[in-house]
Amino acid sequence: MQDHSQHTQHAGHPDHSAHADHHSGHGSGGVSWAMAARATLHCLTGCAIGEILGMVIGTAFGWGNVPTMVLAIVLAFFFGYTLTLRSVLKAGVDFRTAFRVALAADTLSIAVMELIDNGVIVLWPGAMDAMLSDVLFWAALTISLAVAFVVTTPVNKWMIGRGKGHAVVHQYHH
Repeated sequence: MQDHSQHTQHAGHPDHSAHADHHSGHGSGGVSWAMAARATLHCLTGCAIGEILGMVIGTAFGWGNVPTMVLAIVLAFFFGYTLTLRSVLKAGVDFRTAFRVALAADTLSIAVMELIDNGVIVLWPGAMDAMLSDVLFWAALTISLAVAFVVTTPVNKWMIGRGKGHAVVHQYHH
């Protein structure tokens, strides 16, 4: 990053040094693991809200495993997209553009996260039959989200390094 402190016409212009890591590597693959982890954590927040809400609703209503999981996945995508949409709209972007940005930024990340998260729950003995009051329900859900975070972080690092995924969102944060 170049030093522009000598340019008097930039007096009062905000310092973007805190975002220096956002620029290093966009489009090149030199993205830091910390940046990828932040993008994944952002995605995980929306996914976790939707996933937990869907599992709680389906389990509380006594729904079967398939409808409960479908609801959890739909809500994970909804909340994942909504969090990104909210931040892009705050930057003053019109809804149509913000919606496209959210789809471009989050679809692969959420899909991988949901595949891993639900895969862990399906494969965990007894997790699909656990009730809200069971420690197994909450343990399996927590661990599945943690595993999804670990697996999805390299995916986000790869996407950001190619100017995709959350790299698209970051251009609206400045």
